Amino acid sequence: MAKATDLAALRQTLSSHQTASPARSLGQIASSFLPFLGLCGVMYATLGVSFWLTLALSVPAAGFLVRIFIIQHDCGHGAFFRSRTTNDWVGRLCSLATLAPYANWRRQHAAHHANWNNLDRRESGEDIYSACLTTHEYRRLSPLRRVRYRFLRHPAVALIILPPLVFLLVYRFPFDTPAHWRRERLSVHATNLVLAAAIVGLGLVVGFGAMARVQLPIMVIASVIGVWLFSVQHRFEAAHWFVRDEWSVAGASLRGTSYLRLPAILQWFTGNIGFHHVHHLNPRIPNYRLAACHAASRQLQQAPTLTLRDALKAAAYWLWDDAQGRMVRFRDCPTNGDRQR
Repeated sequence: MAKATDLAALRQTLSSHQTASPARSLGQIASSFLPFLGLCGVMYATLGVSFWLTLALSVPAAGFLVRIFIIQHDCGHGAFFRSRTTNDWVGRLCSLATLAPYANWRRQHAAHHANWNNLDRRESGEDIYSACLTTHEYRRLSPLRRVRYRFLRHPAVALIILPPLVFLLVYRFPFDTPAHWRRERLSVHATNLVLAAAIVGLGLVVGFGAMARVQLPIMVIASVIGVWLFSVQHRFEAAHWFVRDEWSVAGASLRGTSYLRLPAILQWFTGNIGFHHVHHLNPRIPNYRLAACHAASRQLQQAPTLTLRDALKAAAYWLWDDAQGRMVRFRDCPTNGDRQR
């Protein structure tokens, strides 16, 4: 356990970096939206030249869309601007590009921040970023349910096939949103209405086929990158899970999330979300201050660090082994084909 003096110093470091800078926020909006829209325009222009060129341009366009999602994410935490109203309107604007209804995503994401890596507070729904089973729970599943569990968590399914489906289809319906979340349910329908109008308008101008060939590859690539980014910073070999009485924000942040050390260009495109341990300790810190906050504290620098290579391997870790105190792969949890009782 960290000493009270250490926690006080850590809180001071975190609070000193949480003030939003309107100039930097506006600059980030400009450096994300303008290149994204410009690349979309160039992609439409290249459709008549080579579709392969169009597809190549979808990669950097997806990178800028990831940055836009990080802006929406910051707005949802009230971190991007000092005004809640400004955060909300910018977040709604971002949602028209990311397809994630702002108010609904914000509240559901808040539940993730309240419960992550807590074995006794795992939600009944699927947390696509950090959910897992313990090895004991996995062994108790019937053979058929184990097959289903493993299939849905195969990297090709969980990190390539499902992310686009979540953003394109699942987010269009508030089926997992409680009935009393009226504002959040309204945000789903309002987002869909505006998106439908935008799709019809753009389709009539450039053609619906052209629109699909430009926008779909961008969304598919961006959703895959985004879900992978958030997932590997919660599910990696050294990630620690806690029971209710042991869980704390500081412990779960410094032991249950990671610092994903990316090359500078990738860190820029991903809006510094690699400093995920800092973000969980204080979600009110704008993404453009996370790196400086990390550099200012020895405690923060002791969080688990993942390289890009480590993060690519982390996709295999889906089970928490309490005996070993670490995440393990399915092949590390033999069942002998029998249901454990």
